[in-house]
Amino acid sequence: MSNWSRRRVLRGIVNGGVVSVGLPLLNCFLNDNGTAHADGRPLPVRFGTWFWGCGMSAKVFVPTKFGTNYDLPEEIKAFKPIQQHMNMLTNYTAFLDGNENLCHFSGWVATRAGHAPKSREDRPGETIDITIANQIGRTSRFKTLTATATGEPRTTVSYEGVNSPTMPEYTALHLYQRIFGSEFQDPNAPTFTPSPAVMVRKSVLSGVMDDVKKLNRRVGAEDRARLDQYFTSLRHLEQQFDQQLQRPDPIAACKAPPVIKDDVPAGRDFELVARRHKIMSELMAMAVACDQTRVFNLAYSAPFADTVRAGYEKPHHSATHEEGIDEERGYQPEVSWFTRRAMDGWVELVQAFANVKEGDGTLLDNCFIMGNSDHGLARIHSLDGMAMFTAGRAGGQLKTGLHIDGAGSPTTRLSYTALRLMGVNANSFGSKSNATSKEISEIVA
Repeated sequence: MSNWSRRRVLRGIVNGGVVSVGLPLLNCFLNDNGTAHADGRPLPVRFGTWFWGCGMSAKVFVPTKFGTNYDLPEEIKAFKPIQQHMNMLTNYTAFLDGNENLCHFSGWVATRAGHAPKSREDRPGETIDITIANQIGRTSRFKTLTATATGEPRTTVSYEGVNSPTMPEYTALHLYQRIFGSEFQDPNAPTFTPSPAVMVRKSVLSGVMDDVKKLNRRVGAEDRARLDQYFTSLRHLEQQFDQQLQRPDPIAACKAPPVIKDDVPAGRDFELVARRHKIMSELMAMAVACDQTRVFNLAYSAPFADTVRAGYEKPHHSATHEEGIDEERGYQPEVSWFTRRAMDGWVELVQAFANVKEGDGTLLDNCFIMGNSDHGLARIHSLDGMAMFTAGRAGGQLKTGLHIDGAGSPTTRLSYTALRLMGVNANSFGSKSNATSKEISEIVA
């Protein structure tokens, strides 16, 4: 039975009918040790990004030791339970190339899109999550999933194009409904009925694609190029519809979460943000485990981080500029408090993926998750000394448990590493000083 899949068996039984009768989850659909499908297909490798705003305080954030068994200064003490699952990458730079430092904007754009923007209207273009999604996410239900724990719908660091920001789900309830609502097809359910709504969308899309083909024959070269880009996105959408209209293969790791009926109240208080982020982390992990998506983005806070807490009058971002440096400690205590809460969020995300068993390991083992911020030290809007993270082993392609000194090299090295490991055929990434063709080799297995 090594060349069988559950999908193939069921299609053969019902001859492509709308309603099918399921089979139980059988060991014959995986190989002997659970590391791949029985037909030899490896378990998929997924990609995710995580973002927090306003950087960090190097004095209490950057470890003094490099390599393995690195120390955990005060701001990252929370990393202890996940230290073996992640890498610390410090002392990297987002280069401006003579452009203005656009506070809380230039840094993340350079990292994720590869260039220093000339103005705030100089939008990122395609960010790496979209590039990777076009490589590995075309056949999943959602090419990408993006969410923000801020409760603010404009918080996004993902762009399909200059005029196409990826709009995030900004409440836990909305994210749950989008993933596990009425159109979710449980891959382990005993029966399968394709969604009538998806069938209608597929039919409408077919008509649109026919119209695009006709129009393509009537326009000039420049418009044909624009239509080709549009047509490509439609083909991706068609592939996603096709996927939703077929019986999914069984997935042992997929366990749909309990129904969410009550949402986390709106607000910027850190306790609300933390609750929202925890739920979203768990939903993202199960969305990936259930193969609803293979690429995701989650933001703990916005570039202008506006998280607040009772008893302190300033939000995080304002505190970075207005709080004095404690002479004895050598850093801004309140700012550091907010940073530590963000790091708690990173730990929650990594643990959510590590808690899901997949094959002979965990879901995290088959993921590459990168985390980054908009600045090094937000107090002076620095774009040097920047810190980034990775989590997961990308199906055995990454080493973990390391602290790496970037020696001032561009932050785009992490993005280039991600592109290469996710199978994107790229000889380099970025432009001018942010251009690189050098992976972070120390973490590549």
